[in-house]
Amino acid sequence: MMKVFTRPASLKKTPFRFCPGCGHSLIHRLIAEVIDSLGIRERCIGIAPVGCAVFAYDYFNFDILEVAHGRPPAAATGMKRILPDRIIFSYQGDGDLAAIGTAEIIHAANRGENITVFFVNNATYGMTGGQMAPTTLTGQKTTTTPKGRCFATEGHPLHVAELLVSIDAASFIARVAVDSGKNLAFAKKMIERAFRNQMEGKGFNLVEILSPCPTDWGLSPVAAVEWMRENMLEEYTLGVLKEKKGNAR
Repeated sequence: MMKVFTRPASLKKTPFRFCPGCGHSLIHRLIAEVIDSLGIRERCIGIAPVGCAVFAYDYFNFDILEVAHGRPPAAATGMKRILPDRIIFSYQGDGDLAAIGTAEIIHAANRGENITVFFVNNATYGMTGGQMAPTTLTGQKTTTTPKGRCFATEGHPLHVAELLVSIDAASFIARVAVDSGKNLAFAKKMIERAFRNQMEGKGFNLVEILSPCPTDWGLSPVAAVEWMRENMLEEYTLGVLKEKKGNAR
């Protein structure tokens, strides 16, 4: 019998301990599959911050550096400049990248650093208790906005990808989702493109990945996917938002 599905070599034989229905396990697998297909596992270094993203060191089967909350782009910058032959990527949640790490991501993009960033947007602070994140939707209830996010007091959801599109030195910006087979296939394609762009020296690459968080949303895994389709995909447009041709640095 021919084996058609197996664990990627870039994932350790460790069961995921993410909550049922969480998108992180899907995203980890997509990244691992792409790394395997590109044959770059021995060259990869991943950088993870505080939050659910921190567990990357338990699952990826290559070097992972854990850094302070919000600082992966800074660490990735230093790592890439010291080891330019390595493939450096950061794996960050929205509470990390879009809040405490806002300055880090903006200036890494503005410098055109030749790194790849995977930005997981589940519209909440996942690990720390479901507080409002910069990406939380208007009207969305969280532990710190029990009546729903209100523009008058908390402002609008922050559209990080669109913000980075406006930065001239940013080379490739895309937004994907992990809510369906079709969108998973598109997400994998964008992840591969972001890695290839770095391999070709094209500069700063970011893929924003919309992902469900059933636990903090207070929904079942199925209901969380439905909520994400009905709400997050309406707020955050999927697709390639920016792609420079040639060497953008």
